[in-house]
Amino acid sequence: MSEQELPPWLREQVSRLQQLQQNLQAIMMQKQQLEIENVETDRALEELKKAGAEDAVYKAAGSVMVKAKKDDVIKELEEKKELSATRVKVLEKQETRVKENLKEVEAKINEMIRGSSAGGGSGSVGGHTSPAPAAGAASAGPKPKAE
Repeated sequence: MSEQELPPWLREQVSRLQQLQQNLQAIMMQKQQLEIENVETDRALEELKKAGAEDAVYKAAGSVMVKAKKDDVIKELEEKKELSATRVKVLEKQETRVKENLKEVEAKINEMIRGSSAGGGSGSVGGHTSPAPAAGAASAGPKPKAE
C-alpha cells in the first residue's frame, strides 16, 4: 500500500510519527553536542588547574585570544559546565517525553491498522470515525492526465 492509498486518519498518524521521530533526532543531536562541549570544558579545566599561578592564561574572544586571569577563566568554565548540565537535563526530559509520545502514536497506528483490517474497513477504529474506503478514494479527486 503506497502512502497515497492510506486512509486520511492513518496518514495523519504516520505524519505525526515522522514529526516525533525528527524531534527525537534533533534532541539527541543537541544532547550529544552538549556532551562533547562538556568533555572539552573538563579538559580545559584540568589543564588550567595544572597551570601555575604565574603562567599566562588566554581565552578565546571571537577570532582572537585575550590574556585573562586564571581564576576568572576557571570560574567561567565552571559556570559554562553548570549551565550545560542543566541544558542536558532539560533535553533528557524532552527526550523521555518524545519517546513516550512515539510509543503512543505507534500503538495507535498499530491499533488502527488492526482495526481496519479486522473490521473490513468499516471506518471506525479506536473511537475515530473515518469515511469508508470508497468515499475516501472519491475525495482524493481525479488524477491529472499527462499531456
